Order: sequence, then C-alpha cells, then structure tokens
Amino acid sequence: MMRIATAALAAFACLSFGAAAQGYPSKTVKIVAPVQPGGGVDLTARTVAEQLTKSMGQSFIVENVSGGGGVIAAQNVARAAPDGYTLMLGYVATHGTVPAVRKVPYDAVKDFTPVAMVVGTPNVLVVGGGVPATDMKSLLAYAKANKVSYGSSGQGSLTHLAMEQFRTAAGFDAVHAAYRGIGPAITDVLGGQTQMMMPGLAAALPHIKAGKMKPIAITGLKRHALLPDTPTFEELGFKGFDGVQWYSIVGPAKMPPDVVKRLNDEINKALATPELRQRLSGEALDPMPMTPEQFGAYMQADIARWAKLARERNISLEE
Repeated sequence: MMRIATAALAAFACLSFGAAAQGYPSKTVKIVAPVQPGGGVDLTARTVAEQLTKSMGQSFIVENVSGGGGVIAAQNVARAAPDGYTLMLGYVATHGTVPAVRKVPYDAVKDFTPVAMVVGTPNVLVVGGGVPATDMKSLLAYAKANKVSYGSSGQGSLTHLAMEQFRTAAGFDAVHAAYRGIGPAITDVLGGQTQMMMPGLAAALPHIKAGKMKPIAITGLKRHALLPDTPTFEELGFKGFDGVQWYSIVGPAKMPPDVVKRLNDEINKALATPELRQRLSGEALDPMPMTPEQFGAYMQADIARWAKLARERNISLEE
C-alpha cells in the first residue's frame, strides 16, 4: 500500500508539474537587469523582454537592480521562487569574472538555472588618439619603451582580466587604472589619461567610427564584420584570446525543465529572425543561440578560465 501511495503521489506531482508548465506564463514575468538603465546589459534585457512579450502572449518586464557589480541582483534572483516568473539578465560579470575573483553570496552555477545564451560582443584592444601606434608591432614597441597605463571598468572585470591576459602574453608592464564602469574608463582613454584598454566592441565602436580610438586587435576566432581590417589576436600569434562579453537569461535553481525549454526555444527562435539579427548587429551584438545544457557548460568553462588567470596574476577582490 505504501508503495502504491508513493507512486500515486509521484504521478500526481508529475501531472501537476506538466499542467503548470503547459500554462506558463499565466502572469507577468520579471527580468532583472543587474545594472542601471542604459548599456549592453540593459539593452539585451529589454530586447529579450520585448520579444518574449510578443511571442508568449504575456508581459515580460525589466527591473533594474544595480549595485555591487551585479551581486545584489544575482543574490536576490538566486533566492526567488524557481517558477519562471523571476529571471535575470546574467552576463560575463555576474556569472563569469566576478565569481572568479570574489567571494560572492551566491554560487553562479549551483544557485541558478541556465535558460538561454543570448548575445555576445568581442573585446577589442584600442589605444587613444595620442598614442603613436597603428598596429600591434608599433604598440608593443611604444608600450615597452614608455610608462603606460590601461583603464578597465573595475577590478576583476573582463576588461581588467582580458588586458592582464594580453599584457602578460606580450611581456610589458603597465599601470592598471580601475574605474566604476566602462564609461569613465573610455573617457580617460579618449582624453589621454590612460593609453589603452580592452572594452567590448559594442562600447568601443562609436568612438572607433569617430576616429577617436584606434583598434589594434580583437578577440574571437575570426575577424568581426564591423571591423574587417582589424586582425584577431590569434592571427597575431596570441593564443587563447577567444573570450567575449556575453549576455544571457538565467533563473533560480531548479526551474521546471518544460518552462526552461519553452523560454529557450522562444529566445532562440527570435535570435534566428533577420529583423532581430540586423537590429543587434547594429549594436555589435552577435546572437549566440545555445541549448540550456550548452549554455551551462559554457558558463562553467568561462568561470574556470578567468579563475585560472586570476590565480596566476594574483588578482582578487574580497568583499
């Protein structure tokens, strides 16, 4: 009798779960953006919300929760009910570099459900207009002969770790200037207070087009369509420079698999449309469709990559 009762309860749970997943979403879904309005994270969150609102017949809204380099938002989402009604725009900081260099009050892997990878933008090595370098050879000659500095969006950010990876591989010394965000870092490169940096292409492109920044090399395994004359690090003999600034959708751990699959399917379907691809490409954001399993593996590999670099370079930022 006990076994029969247990089996009946299990069957009922499965039926209830399936019915709940089938009716999803039945109310407004919140996507938490762990930044202030504006920038690539916020833009991606609002693009996803807009597309899912259209395709799923229910409202998806964006709530901006900034602070702590995304830690506050991530902690809140990790503690939310795993019912699919609280999601987050997880990105390379919250689920990549920050867990690699800081003790944070959440586990980027165990406390979250990977739902969908959305887009990515490569990092581009740029110099300010006052630096007499136009290619890698002339930049390295200048960097090794002068006292140089580089800016980043913060200690332990991807813009910091990527520059340390390059500086170490190229063999020159430089002073690191950590800023509170990518905007101030770019301002000082443009003003000549620092000589170089490695921002995401989405952030750097307007300044490159305006002729105020000179691109030297770009991450990734192939040249980018928006900078066809800029070589990859790989072409220039630097291996392992394939990291990108990526943006994704995650939720609390133990979300219903059917809900995850539906969200993943709808996001990937939207990313395949010519209209959305054209819109994103104008912002230097490249679609990166993956299954939830592929995205989960990608995220774990990215954390391991930057944690290894942080250990090697003794980079940490304790709270």
